[in-house]
Amino acid sequence: MEVSEVPGDRLVVAIDGPAAAGKTTVASAAARRLDALFFDTGVIYRALTLAALRHGVAPEDGLRLAGLARHLDIQVKPPSQPDGRFYDVWLEGEDVTQQLRDPEVDRAVSAVSAHPAVRRALLDVQRRIARSGRVVLTGRDIGTVVVPDADVKIWLDASLEERARRRQRDLAAQGIERSLDEVMEEMERRDRADAERAIAPMKPAKDAVVIVTDGRSVEEVVEEIVRLAGGG
Repeated sequence: MEVSEVPGDRLVVAIDGPAAAGKTTVASAAARRLDALFFDTGVIYRALTLAALRHGVAPEDGLRLAGLARHLDIQVKPPSQPDGRFYDVWLEGEDVTQQLRDPEVDRAVSAVSAHPAVRRALLDVQRRIARSGRVVLTGRDIGTVVVPDADVKIWLDASLEERARRRQRDLAAQGIERSLDEVMEEMERRDRADAERAIAPMKPAKDAVVIVTDGRSVEEVVEEIVRLAGGG
């Protein structure tokens, strides 16, 4: 896997939380303010999920998924399109940045990422990125498993309904129409799967600062994180 070089001295900001809590938007803005690389570790699991769907590997087949993960041809590059993306993700020579948010990937990614062998296969990649310089990482187990010694740990959250509305808007922007109830049901199911998995369950680190984003602007949340990281 290839990533851009990380600028500056070491700083690790871990931002965890459930889907659609605002992690990507907030973390990318905070990274710019802190002169750091923004990296969403979830794209690794999404890329693996997309590869599994394309290769006919079932989300329940942990052994084959781990084998696929160890040989995954994935590259993360600076954004090439002015469509709101924060980077390009290439899988097996193809730009799949938009496909990583397809509903089929959404439904399968929790099952794929729950396998201990898969998480072990991808853990070193995440840690290597985290320890290479100034980085803001987002995910579900960054502060608890990937980088438990992160300089700043944030648990970003929002109500289920607010998160579902955000995801519904994102899907609509891609031309995918889904009812709010449908999105809420899928999101609740994924929350449960992520929180109940045996390995690296989704939960706040004990020393994480909890930030609830309902009713708060992106700028307000970013300002708080920058201050916690000593950059404000």
